[in-house]
Amino acid sequence: MRNSFAAMLAAAALTAATQVLAQAYPTKPINVIVPYAAGGNTDVVARIVLEHMGQTLGQQLTVENIGGAGGTTGSNRAAKATPDGYTILVGQMGTHGAAPALYPNLPYNPLTDFEHVSQLSDTPIAVFGKKTLPVNTLQELIALIKADPGKLNNGHGGVGSTSHVSCLLFTSMIGARPPQVAYRGSGPALNDLVAGVHDVMCDQIPHTVPQVIAGNIKAFAIATPERSAAIPNVPTTAEAGMPQFVASGWNAMFAPKGTPKPIVDKLAAAVDSALKNPATRKKLEDIGAVVPAKTGPDALRSLVASEIEKWTPVIKAAGVVGN
Repeated sequence: MRNSFAAMLAAAALTAATQVLAQAYPTKPINVIVPYAAGGNTDVVARIVLEHMGQTLGQQLTVENIGGAGGTTGSNRAAKATPDGYTILVGQMGTHGAAPALYPNLPYNPLTDFEHVSQLSDTPIAVFGKKTLPVNTLQELIALIKADPGKLNNGHGGVGSTSHVSCLLFTSMIGARPPQVAYRGSGPALNDLVAGVHDVMCDQIPHTVPQVIAGNIKAFAIATPERSAAIPNVPTTAEAGMPQFVASGWNAMFAPKGTPKPIVDKLAAAVDSALKNPATRKKLEDIGAVVPAKTGPDALRSLVASEIEKWTPVIKAAGVVGN
């Protein structure tokens, strides 16, 4: 009886301490791991949302770019961090949807090794090419790839990244797989597409919009049911004659497993505030990102589970394994 009472007192004390900690949180800057190089889609979306979150929380949220292994290096670093709310992660479809199927020895479990905070954005995927390609439509691009599958190189942000997995789906549907060129993030991959170092790329559109508008790369089709207001002249894949290719990515915030629920809830509320802010929404919409219909921990947990189920058979069928 005495031991039970002592245990109850200890639990009550721990709960009270956690609540006090959460009320004070944050008392110092928060480190936000983006598991890709700077300038890519996840990095761009994260910085837009984090700017407003910093105003809400009263502390700076500092981005730390940790690229490598399709985003799994940085994601693993975040999973193993102290669960105190001062190291969090902005991951995406690649790190938390595709990675389990790509990496047999993945050092983290996307469902059980994180506290799920909130989705930040939905991000349409499009098919791009370097500006000197001698084709202007999706069907012409497909014909060019199929005529000589070994000629055109497909750049992506690392095995397991959204840009990699989405092009796996695209090329499997057309029955040809160009040689792959892997980068430490879609930012460097996009830079080399602009420079003409590689030829074709599938990726989320937020960081590509300025390059499309400037005419530095070609956008052949966007893999969504409707055109994007950010690049309205780019047809949908249905309009371009490939209605079966429909794909979109997403970005979301995670915290290490064991981060106190009141802190997770405070972070989720700050995300929600950012996404409801008209200026932040406009910044996201201007680059082609879509504010998600559902936010918060429960919605994100369901999204991750459904994405693992969706992408596992695609990746297994392609026979691709990450290093």
